Amino acid sequence: MEISHFWNKKTEIGYFFHFGKDTHNWTNVVQTIFDSSFATAAKMIYSHRSQEKKLIANYHTHTIRCNHAQGTEEEYIERAIDIGLKVLGFSDHVPQPYPAGYTSNIRMGMNELPEYVSTLLSLREKYKGKIDILIGFEVEYTRAYFDTLMAELRKYPVDYLIQGQHFVPDEVNGRYVGFKTDDEENLKNYVDFTIEGMRTGVFTYLAHPDLINYKGDDETFQRHMKRIVEASLELSIPLEINMYGFLDRRNYPCDRFFKMASDMGASFVIGCDAHRPDFLRQPDKISEFMDFLTRNGIKPGDNVIELRDWRTVKR
Repeated sequence: MEISHFWNKKTEIGYFFHFGKDTHNWTNVVQTIFDSSFATAAKMIYSHRSQEKKLIANYHTHTIRCNHAQGTEEEYIERAIDIGLKVLGFSDHVPQPYPAGYTSNIRMGMNELPEYVSTLLSLREKYKGKIDILIGFEVEYTRAYFDTLMAELRKYPVDYLIQGQHFVPDEVNGRYVGFKTDDEENLKNYVDFTIEGMRTGVFTYLAHPDLINYKGDDETFQRHMKRIVEASLELSIPLEINMYGFLDRRNYPCDRFFKMASDMGASFVIGCDAHRPDFLRQPDKISEFMDFLTRNGIKPGDNVIELRDWRTVKR
């Protein structure tokens, strides 16, 4: 009996064979098939497939303070519990000590930092025993403001930082890297600046590493972006597969980056990058996202990662 006759989708076949390589479970599956109970075997395979893809942690969650997210913190927390998460990290866009007179419309102000932290501390206590709440930030690395920002953040019980490089060199005087470009210099600058931020040693992981919207050829793209993967391996920094970008059909996450990164042996973390409570989702509920992971050789796990002790880094 051909397996392909039973499994209609190519991805389903792929997971059957992947499961078949698991020697711990293979004997039972083979025995079940030889017992001619194909439906039972299918259930076993599907059950194994579902279990191995369940996330129990998400570290990329926003709040309304960034001015482009929706929902209360409790709505995110309740949603996280509903989908089976055990760890929910809030990492809203970090406030920046920009010059007087400049106001960012995509992040909280420095004056909102104490309330952000105190709110999450209160909710951590309220939901204790149900889910672990972590306090973090998605941080833009800059040369002009970074040290001042780090000094300010050290005043608060912040658990972790993730790097999200949206601008080069910064929001005040730079370029948003999500704008389309075919200029190789823009690509090179993004890669150089991102790696410079990675080397600060404070970041737990790199969010949406392929945010750069380079429309040039694959060879040029991969020649430069390969350096980000090499840095991630050298520095033990996981690369985020951004679920929000996928759901919103943005230019990221893209195959030409993640296939290369996967082949190079990079470590990955899935980030919901939730700007709405319903954007907290399990990967196996999004078939196209699962297809993306499969064709790029990425197997999701529980998504739990080690948080970098950013406070011990001297700047």
